[in-house]
Amino acid sequence: MCGRYTLVTKLQKVEKRFHVEADEPELYQPQVNIGPGRVGAVVTSDAPTKLQFFTFGMTPFWAKKPMYLFNARSEGDWNKEDDVLYNGAIGIVEKPAFRKPIRSQRCLVPADCFFEGPKHEKLSKPYVIYHQNESPFAFAGVWDEWASRETGEIFHSFAIITSVANSVTKAVGHHRSPVILPREAEATWLNQNASLDEVTALLEPYSGNQLNAYPVSADIKNPRNENNELLCPIGEYIKPEYEFKLLEELGLDKRVKVPQNQQQSLFG
Repeated sequence: MCGRYTLVTKLQKVEKRFHVEADEPELYQPQVNIGPGRVGAVVTSDAPTKLQFFTFGMTPFWAKKPMYLFNARSEGDWNKEDDVLYNGAIGIVEKPAFRKPIRSQRCLVPADCFFEGPKHEKLSKPYVIYHQNESPFAFAGVWDEWASRETGEIFHSFAIITSVANSVTKAVGHHRSPVILPREAEATWLNQNASLDEVTALLEPYSGNQLNAYPVSADIKNPRNENNELLCPIGEYIKPEYEFKLLEELGLDKRVKVPQNQQQSLFG
């Protein structure tokens, strides 16, 4: 599942990339370690020209108390074995928490990279996974509005949709992957007039051909840790590569550089 991600790109670049303007720019803070309960930037289908700030971890409108549903399985209750060849029902359209948002409350979740670990070790053995040609990119998300029954205060929150593993998440030992939208699909995702078939057709695992990963410190497990050093490699890249633009932008030069003829890919 995708429970931690990074967005450290400057606000102006995020606005330009997604053709939006922050409604409350003072709320934008570059964050290395965004996890459930933290505030993240989103672009919603009902306000596609604005960059808004919602809580990561969705609470459905009908909930009696905050729920923090940070991931939404595209298959819903189907494909419990996480079969990467699954092509059956898109069960998210039937799940009580998500059947309304998937139809009318979708969002883009800008990110520079995200963290995953093996299925059992999880973030005790974390990897940074990033797009080799696009930063920031967008996760497919859904959002909802919830009102506290005690105070009447309104809360906005979101979840990231997941699918089966792609080649990179599989290589790090993880059984799922967040749905990353190709740039050309973002407008459809935000289009409130798009049919449900058009929307669910986008819920595919993103090709691993454009992604890469490398291991990082388990300090990422602590949600309070926000140091840029959390993005520094502590081992080899999954696929041979010498440059990661995000590290360069952050001024981090502690990357691992292994001679080309000594590097080994987990893809075999």
